[in-house]
Amino acid sequence: MKKKDFIILGFILLVAFAVRFYKIDAPLADFHSWRQADTAAVARNLERTGFNLLLPTYDDFSNTQSGLDNPQGYRFVEFPLYNALFAGLHSAVPFFSLETWGRLVALLFSLLCIVSLYYIALAEAGRITAIFTAITYSIMPFFVYFSRTILPETPAIALAIFSLFLLHLFTTESNKKKQIVWLLLSSLSFATSLLIKPTTIFYGLPLLVLFMRKYKYTLPRQLHVILYFVCAVTPLLVWRYYITSYPEGIPASNWLFTQVNTFEGQKDIFMRPAFFRWIFYERINNLILGGYLTVFFVLGLIRKQKTILPLSIIASAFIYIFVFQGGNVQHEYYQIIAFPALALSVGMGVALIIESTKTFLHPLFTTPLIILLFTASFFFSWFQVKGYYSIPQDLLLMSKIIQTFTKPTDKVVADRMGDTTLLYLSDRRGSPLLYREPDEMKKMGYRYILTDKKEIMERLLLLKYEKLFENNQFALFAL
Repeated sequence: MKKKDFIILGFILLVAFAVRFYKIDAPLADFHSWRQADTAAVARNLERTGFNLLLPTYDDFSNTQSGLDNPQGYRFVEFPLYNALFAGLHSAVPFFSLETWGRLVALLFSLLCIVSLYYIALAEAGRITAIFTAITYSIMPFFVYFSRTILPETPAIALAIFSLFLLHLFTTESNKKKQIVWLLLSSLSFATSLLIKPTTIFYGLPLLVLFMRKYKYTLPRQLHVILYFVCAVTPLLVWRYYITSYPEGIPASNWLFTQVNTFEGQKDIFMRPAFFRWIFYERINNLILGGYLTVFFVLGLIRKQKTILPLSIIASAFIYIFVFQGGNVQHEYYQIIAFPALALSVGMGVALIIESTKTFLHPLFTTPLIILLFTASFFFSWFQVKGYYSIPQDLLLMSKIIQTFTKPTDKVVADRMGDTTLLYLSDRRGSPLLYREPDEMKKMGYRYILTDKKEIMERLLLLKYEKLFENNQFALFAL
């Protein structure tokens, strides 16, 4: 990297930081708030109970996630490093809310990912690729929104790409001591990434490519390469073995591979036309790339590469998407893991047009066209993504009503069809749905039910439960 690279990258990072700061202090009720609420609840409980990372808990005591009652509210998914980080920052600097800290930490990790991608793209495909890869990741609305949500995916993918950056330094370094430092830091970064989100394991492919490029046919004899991956994977395996002792805190996950949840129940989507439509047309084409950037994305895929590393990064993302077909169709945030590959492919496609002056028009004509396509894609994507920032006012009202009529220690049924957002906003623990009869819920220690469903209200009235509050949207009952 030269001086001008630092200037260009600095400007891109400044823009990326500014656009991600939009509504950073908003209540946690925006798009995919249910998943963000679970992540933030773990952080809040860590802060309150002394940062015991081996027993993470959230607000849901129900059997919704695992199929088993969870009276302790255990939450055993990713190892709660990200949660502990922003909870610790909030504890040290309470000037910002916990939610703001969660978004800010995710934002900073996304900047780390942009820096790492810029360096890799610069080294492997040239400066134009690096610039437009970084620009795509920095400004496109879908990237921006999910880069500042309270989700573990952004820190995890940032650390995975950072480990790739560090290993790239290792393979190009001649000083033995520095080689050891880069190798150890890379393995540590990848291990941390896997602990935060195991799905980043697919980015082990470009890591292996870098090792193969350095050692070629002698790779099987390199003991430190084997130790690199053993050290990276072992903490994850230990964690996964440990959590098997708490099955009530492990959400069901088999459906993530082949199924989606619909109003008619679970449906198989594995390699069905609906999978290709939702992922490649609705998500990647329309939402993520805003339509027009797909041109550059496709050109980047078919471009003849100087090295195999960029293609291995792209291949990692596509393998991930095809393995977790159900999860990727069901939830938009699953595409966060593929962000680096999508941005890199766009950057390579733009570079192909600019650099191939004998094939394409002179840059005097192609440059304005590229700017026009980026601008159009930005606004087409923003038209769909801007609704993600919306905050439902009814949720805020419901949370205030719960806080007004209940004590912090009361177990509450916030009947939202399994959505834990209302529990989080109310700062109460309990159940996000009425999953048993009211009398049985009462015996389990629940004291209040808030619901917006008329049939449940009528049932509670028939059972002679006291109505504490009612409007034209919802009602709160005491058990």
